[in-house]
Amino acid sequence: MTRVTRAAVLATATALALAACAAAPEEEPEASAGEDTSTEETVDYTACMVSDEGGFDDASFNQSGFEGLQRAGDELGIETRTAESADPGQYAGNVDSMVQEGCNLIIGVGFALEDAIQEAAEANPDISFALVDSAFSDADFNPVTLDNAKPLLFNTHEAAYLAGYLAAGTSKTGTVATYGGMPFPSVTIFMDGFSDGIAKYNEDNGTAVQLLGWDKASQNGSMIGNFSDTEAGRATTEQFIASGADVILPVAGPVGAGSLNAASQAEGVSVIWVDSDGYLQSSNADNKQLILTSVIKQIGTAVFDTISAAAEGGFTSDPYVGTLENGGVDIAPLHDFEATVPAELVDAVDALREQIIAGELVVESPSATPTE
Repeated sequence: MTRVTRAAVLATATALALAACAAAPEEEPEASAGEDTSTEETVDYTACMVSDEGGFDDASFNQSGFEGLQRAGDELGIETRTAESADPGQYAGNVDSMVQEGCNLIIGVGFALEDAIQEAAEANPDISFALVDSAFSDADFNPVTLDNAKPLLFNTHEAAYLAGYLAAGTSKTGTVATYGGMPFPSVTIFMDGFSDGIAKYNEDNGTAVQLLGWDKASQNGSMIGNFSDTEAGRATTEQFIASGADVILPVAGPVGAGSLNAASQAEGVSVIWVDSDGYLQSSNADNKQLILTSVIKQIGTAVFDTISAAAEGGFTSDPYVGTLENGGVDIAPLHDFEATVPAELVDAVDALREQIIAGELVVESPSATPTE
């Protein structure tokens, strides 16, 4: 059974199983996908990475992970290798190719690589593994801990809550929307937080801003079925715009470019990017002015810290969990929207952030990872 069909079950299992949280990350440095990772001084350690189908230039989570790997090569003097997946059928083969190349640590980027990474970790106990956006489970969906495999997880519902509040407060039509690539917990967790942030705005302001594309109660909504079809993202966004939505949150990696394209053809429509600050991505340069904010997770920093510890002999299977409190997740600056978003709305979002960090406000999602 694939992880696509098991996503809903694993969401609950993962949340029950994990309770450890790594140290707070520092701000992730900017890097470009084409940078050379070579260094004059090298260390006898090889860190490797396998992308999901979006590839390392997706302006999203694959690219963020790749930048963390590049940083490790530049700053630590280690060797790095990569395998880029064009479709899901390449995951297992790409992971195996990294095993055959003698990698000391192999990192899979994305929930979809869980099967391939877990199988390789179980078959190669002397190699360390890490997996972005997923934990591990047995054949009966029970969570398992592998001594040589580390989950890198992010409670993005906390940051998405802030984005939802902001979206509701900036919408002129009273309708906003979201859609995902596939119903993985690492996708639906964004949509859960976004939904609750909108509900909070309505509660605070006596409004009735409507969310299209996601029903948190039923955990059901709009999915395009992959993380690569930008045309599907464009078409889905056009449908939402036709239904009155003027703020769109695509949770589908590079597919968000399709939403930006659709927004550029409409009046008064903005987009919220995910994983990285979409405004700073060169691939979004033509439409960056349409990006209201981004729900960021510091994947690159988590990757770098994992590699750094492993290269120094300090690898552990304890999961890293990024939160608002430790800086592992947040929303990006408003950039071109700074002059138009009301100051009182910005203040309200900032206050909510502090309440979440202090534990006074608890944002919930069945896909969240406990941190206590």
